Amino acid sequence: MTAEQFAAAIGLTFRDPALLAQALVHRSYCNEIEGGCADNERLEFLGDAVIDFIAGEMLYLDFPDLPEGDLTRLRASLVSEASLAAIGTAMEIGASLRMGRGEEGSGGRSRPSIVCAAVEAVIGALYIDSGMETARAFAVPLLRERLAQVQARSLDRDARSVLQERAQAALGFTPQYTVIAQTGPDHARQWTVQVQIGDRVAGQGMGHSKQAASQAAAHDALTRM
Repeated sequence: MTAEQFAAAIGLTFRDPALLAQALVHRSYCNEIEGGCADNERLEFLGDAVIDFIAGEMLYLDFPDLPEGDLTRLRASLVSEASLAAIGTAMEIGASLRMGRGEEGSGGRSRPSIVCAAVEAVIGALYIDSGMETARAFAVPLLRERLAQVQARSLDRDARSVLQERAQAALGFTPQYTVIAQTGPDHARQWTVQVQIGDRVAGQGMGHSKQAASQAAAHDALTRM
């Protein structure tokens, strides 16, 4: 699916189509192009901040009596890798990504971290192209739909605690967390954690600490359950 087809499928119009095209370029694609190209990481950086603000504003307005701690917990669940990856999967963003052959061959089009980053990049591109109002109009319906799922599955609670309760009640097993990868320099270490229930891998997540990565893995497992 081309960038233009993707935009039409999700009802977006870009004044500068090149912004959307860049938002759908994974860095692995640029690594295979002689001379390189512009990937989506800067747009992802911006989109992360934009969607964080939009989610916070939406929750503040929708829940006028909710205390700060509950708002913070809900926002964290809404903008987590698992949530944004679920949104991106629903809109089939992976089919529109340009990525390297190796990354694609290893399942990159459906990898939660890549799908989440692409969603953030698209929102960043939309913000640059058309401003906050347009970005808000696009993101809020997606976030509200995801919020209903988060609340129905108690994903706004401590994900590890919820997963443990459900795994023990339904399966009789306590989830086990294992660090399977560490990347990046010491000051910006990225951890990848896998959670296993019994003999089955239930979820996987990434974060800038073991705790954050474990929470992301638990979120992933709960979403899959």
